[in-house]
Amino acid sequence: MADAVAPREDASTAAVLGRQEEGAMLGISRTSRYVAHAILMLGILIVAFPIYYTFVASTHTLQTILRPPLPLLPGGEFWENYSTALFGGIGRIGGVDVWTLLFNTTVVALAIAIGKIVISILSAYAIVFFRFPFRMTFFWLIFITLMLPVEVRIMPTYKVMVDLNLIDTYTGLTLPLMASATATLLFRQFFLTIPGELVEAARIDGAGPWRFFKDILLPLSKTNIAALFVILFIYGWTQYLWPLLMTNSNDMNTIVIALRKMISFADADTEWHLVMVTSMLAIVPPILVVVLMQRWFVKGLVETEK
Repeated sequence: MADAVAPREDASTAAVLGRQEEGAMLGISRTSRYVAHAILMLGILIVAFPIYYTFVASTHTLQTILRPPLPLLPGGEFWENYSTALFGGIGRIGGVDVWTLLFNTTVVALAIAIGKIVISILSAYAIVFFRFPFRMTFFWLIFITLMLPVEVRIMPTYKVMVDLNLIDTYTGLTLPLMASATATLLFRQFFLTIPGELVEAARIDGAGPWRFFKDILLPLSKTNIAALFVILFIYGWTQYLWPLLMTNSNDMNTIVIALRKMISFADADTEWHLVMVTSMLAIVPPILVVVLMQRWFVKGLVETEK
């Protein structure tokens, strides 16, 4: 009888120990989650606080900003400051309003992003699916351009733009920045993963090169295109050196160039409240692009890695 009771007691003891270990593991897991969330929230606060502080400054008068410390709560000049920047014009940049700057920057960013994607996907399509002399030579020539710093080619490119009278034009601002070896490489690597059987099936069905590209490759590449669009749009939005060289008129300035011109060496000569307004408006379009295309962006990056 004692022998029959002993295994039952051992089993119950093991069950209790198992529950204790499970509870301990659960506690450790819960603690690690709390720590991870706390670190994440701290990181968000560190990143977001300068943006919040800029927004607070954009709602105060110039006198309040120049008289430290700046309050941590928004002021009552929100509508006046934003309407002045958007519609009234800013004196230090020739009276140009922020709407014009946003329009110029949006045109430049969209043209660069779309142009890079179109040129790169067509280049990769030709390199992967067509057979012609020196095909790989052309690909490696494109790839080698990744190793050339911008400073090496910026002055010859500027000379070409001057000779073509493209200063202060959208063409001059965007055309030299449309070629992208990186995007070409990414599309090439993706096209190489497409099975040869799919190409043969399309050929048997009578699909020509254009139909194969339009009906098969483009739908398969849409997540990659979305991911690249987000990256290239932000790349075009934040351009500084090239627009600085290509614009003489304030009406053609991008918002990054205008921000630099709005800041004077003397604080008293700088309209800091309008600078803060312009800074806040400058980050809105890139944030909207990232938020609206976040799902496609992540999916495109994951599929590219595969």
